[in-house]
Amino acid sequence: MSDTAAVMFANDAFYAAFAAGDLEAMGRLWADDHPVTCIHPGWQPLFGYEAVMESWRGILSSGETAAIRCQDARVHAAGDLAWVTAFERLPRGVLVATNLFLRRGAQWRMIHHQAGPCQDPPAEPAPEPGPTLQ
Repeated sequence: MSDTAAVMFANDAFYAAFAAGDLEAMGRLWADDHPVTCIHPGWQPLFGYEAVMESWRGILSSGETAAIRCQDARVHAAGDLAWVTAFERLPRGVLVATNLFLRRGAQWRMIHHQAGPCQDPPAEPAPEPGPTLQ
């Protein structure tokens, strides 16, 4: 698998854990052997694995995460460091996000997530056409 595909896989896993409210899966995605940071919209920066996971514990237990969708994700890589820029679609609006990953062996682990308001979000993608009845 190419680095770009592997980073996109890690990013997709992040949003799948987010949407499912799965703290255990979220915890496996973050590096627990490297400094990590997280800035949720309107929050102060969080430093360290424990503080970041505690924030996700509260967010994921809210029952309000199922509707999140990642849109227009773009991977950028430089050696063992990669980041994804994307839009996060939520019921109450659109955020712009950056997710930073560090290669650890064959795995890409998140070391930073930041999301904030977006003044000019992209249009909502058209729904996929369903099967046609004959």
